Amino acid sequence: MKTGVLGLVVGLLVGLGVAGALWSRGAPADTSKAATAQAAAAPAAPAAPAAAPTAPPQRPLVSSTVFKVPLDDSPSQGPADALVTLVEFTDFQCPFCSRASASVKQVMEDYQGQLRVVIKQHPLAFHARARPAALASLAAHEQGKFFEYHDKLFANQKALDDASLETYAKEVGLDIKRWKKSLADPKLAQAVDRDTALAVSLGAGGTPGFFVNGRFFSGAQPIEVFRAVIEEELGKASLLVKEGMKPSDVYASVLAHGVSAPPPPPEPPAQKVDLGTAPAKGPSDAPVTLVAFSDFECPFCSRAANTVKQLEGEYQGKLRVAFKHQPLPRHANAKLAAAASLAANEQGKFWEYHDKLFANQTALDRAALERYAEELKLDMGKFKSALDSNKFDAQISADSAQGHQIGAAGTPTFFVNGRPIVGAKPIENFRRVIDDELRKAGVAAR
Repeated sequence: MKTGVLGLVVGLLVGLGVAGALWSRGAPADTSKAATAQAAAAPAAPAAPAAAPTAPPQRPLVSSTVFKVPLDDSPSQGPADALVTLVEFTDFQCPFCSRASASVKQVMEDYQGQLRVVIKQHPLAFHARARPAALASLAAHEQGKFFEYHDKLFANQKALDDASLETYAKEVGLDIKRWKKSLADPKLAQAVDRDTALAVSLGAGGTPGFFVNGRFFSGAQPIEVFRAVIEEELGKASLLVKEGMKPSDVYASVLAHGVSAPPPPPEPPAQKVDLGTAPAKGPSDAPVTLVAFSDFECPFCSRAANTVKQLEGEYQGKLRVAFKHQPLPRHANAKLAAAASLAANEQGKFWEYHDKLFANQTALDRAALERYAEELKLDMGKFKSALDSNKFDAQISADSAQGHQIGAAGTPTFFVNGRPIVGAKPIENFRRVIDDELRKAGVAAR
């Protein structure tokens, strides 16, 4: 590549801040993933520039961090002493992987003798035929035909049933009896599991994911991205060789001081959360206040409500809990349930009613809401009149607008002394922030 073009592309890489949508931390129990998905689906926040939270810094397109990516016995092309090693985590049912494989093939030609490509398996759970295809490709690898089979799979992504996988095996000249025996070998399944676990641990939660001499980028990026990072790593490696290092030692040397996991993302800035008339419990002078922006029809909110209840018991006298309403438009009964809870609040029974709603999320129609009010022995005349008046619409709308302004785009979102926690996260996430806030206040945690 000409120096001028390289400089232009490298400049593009430096200047282009693209959020790594596939740069996943692999959160346990998938509750945060589900809540994040819900947040992504929420309507865009209304324009409120003055009150909008500071946007977190975007990840660079290509990471400057070097990750330790072991090669193991994964299929590879190119010389073992190549100065640059590209490791790809792929899924044979992923259309973006298919598109990216063409770029990988092209750079293999462009940098012949200088580039080694290693393929690792990362079949995503929602691609039903990705894992069988991965196993079939590794069975082909046992006979030295991985890349021929790899190309067949990407050329036929819509036909990855068992019969088709066998047809491709015949077409690339495999010994079918041996191939079928390899398919049943547990070591191939173990290799797929090992690769997938490695991808998640490195932060490459989606596909395709690439590590070029340990530096990560994701997605079917333009070929210029591949070329630019390869050129940059070639330059570094060439200097090492000039200083006397053997080319075969370059990869291990580059990764020697690498990391095994991505750093945690920076915590978003704390927000000022005005409680207003929000229902609250716990001492008004508690050193820690937890504000929930929630939706009574959201299953993740229900799960998180149980976590908050446990925290109340653990931090008695030190924690104040407040509730703000954020009924999502796609939840047909959420807004009515929010209004009903505020009608119960007028009679001093918000939290009891709150618990009823979360315990009965699949029954939030008007008749059910009235039944819960009767079970709590509310004055039904007042309750029905309050619901009929639409008197709580303004408060619900104000809560929702405030949530959007301070970064609560979906539910549940919590603010612990203004510090955001998004999703139905494990209780340890809440304890960590609460304990930190108590330390700041000079109060013993528990």
